Amino acid sequence: MTRLWFETALLPDGWADRVRVTLDGARIASVESDAAPEGAPQFGAALPGLGNLHSHAFQRAMAGLGEVRGAGEDSFWTWREAMYRFARAITPDAMAAIAAMAFVEMLESGFTRVGEFHYLHHQPGGAPYADPAEMGARLVAAAEATGIGLTLLPVLYMHGGFGGAPAGEGQRRFVNPLDRYAALLDASRRAAASLPDAVVGVAPHSLRAVGPEALAEAASLSDGPVHIHVAEQQREVEDCLAWSGARPVEWLLDHAAVDSRWCLVHATRMTAAETARLAASGAVAGLCPLTEASLGDGIFDGRAYLAAGGRYGVGSDSNVLIDAAQELAALEYSQRLAHRQRNVMAAGEGSTGRSLFDAALAGGAQALGVAPARIEPGASADLVALDLGHPSCVGRRGDALIDAWLFAGQRPLVDAVWRRGRQVVHEGRHVARDGIARRYRAAVEALLDG
Repeated sequence: MTRLWFETALLPDGWADRVRVTLDGARIASVESDAAPEGAPQFGAALPGLGNLHSHAFQRAMAGLGEVRGAGEDSFWTWREAMYRFARAITPDAMAAIAAMAFVEMLESGFTRVGEFHYLHHQPGGAPYADPAEMGARLVAAAEATGIGLTLLPVLYMHGGFGGAPAGEGQRRFVNPLDRYAALLDASRRAAASLPDAVVGVAPHSLRAVGPEALAEAASLSDGPVHIHVAEQQREVEDCLAWSGARPVEWLLDHAAVDSRWCLVHATRMTAAETARLAASGAVAGLCPLTEASLGDGIFDGRAYLAAGGRYGVGSDSNVLIDAAQELAALEYSQRLAHRQRNVMAAGEGSTGRSLFDAALAGGAQALGVAPARIEPGASADLVALDLGHPSCVGRRGDALIDAWLFAGQRPLVDAVWRRGRQVVHEGRHVARDGIARRYRAAVEALLDG
């Protein structure tokens, strides 16, 4: 048994003060309000840990390298070619080192589970590894080393564009036919079995990379989460119209059994009708505001989607900057810029930060195939403690603390994090950061030298 004491905590029925939480291994055994510390270590404000529903861990090593303009106009598509060149150099050992660094930074910012949308399957020339899950196993190892919860989403990638266009040189490491993808899934499940609460779902990459029949088959290979990129770029919409006569989200909702298992990532290019239909489907919109801004994707219509009762969560995607609070703040600020209003994503009157946090907590968990983290007996002990001594917390109580975290303090406000009862962040730093950072540095220096 481990006891922790918090000045205040967000419990399922609201905020409570002087909260003593007893952990029994990976689970919360008891929660007592208005309790004395009784020798327990003392912390500030406790919140449930958030889910990061969309990550490409290896892209952490590219952060900041795409900010140089080329001879013509830069876009998502020119960035993608640079990413393909970088991806060709990633070895299994480099994948493990880079992913561990990304996962450390996620935990330090308040994410306690990650959905790894994993498509870097093969050797650089496209030949499979002897173990189909060679690269996925390195992601599992990184999760084990850091303590983060893992929802592994092996990607099905078959084509280079709509209508079955052949894959290009830069996509060879991604491509599998359906039978080999099924074997990859089986191998991924075996690799993830070493993690006590890992989830393995499926991820048809996009409508342009997976045809209609394969999309349906892939979704049937798992009863877990189904994730897909959709309607991220205007060119994608135009190409989908030319191929099918329908827009991407429209086509998907017409032809696939989209329900609460599904997460539609980005969906920045939707009509009002598509927005309402996606909200009604029960699926989660996987929003990655920092990456969507970095790549010039566009702005998701959060106001209309929220009004229609849509569910959403956030992800760090390209990992250009890893910060749970900044993702949520960027989502709200994008809506303010688009609509020239303030507090757009607030669910009625009250705290915008609390509305964003509650939505991301529920939507992220749904998309990752787990129950939302809660500070209550029986729940997984996935906790985040905010530092109430931070200047942004002065005079704040209740939901104002979440507003302070998201819009003022952000990552420096995160003091401590527990995952399945294990403290993985202490005084703002992951307990294994130094060794992981050394391995990351060596791996990235070797990549860049090469």
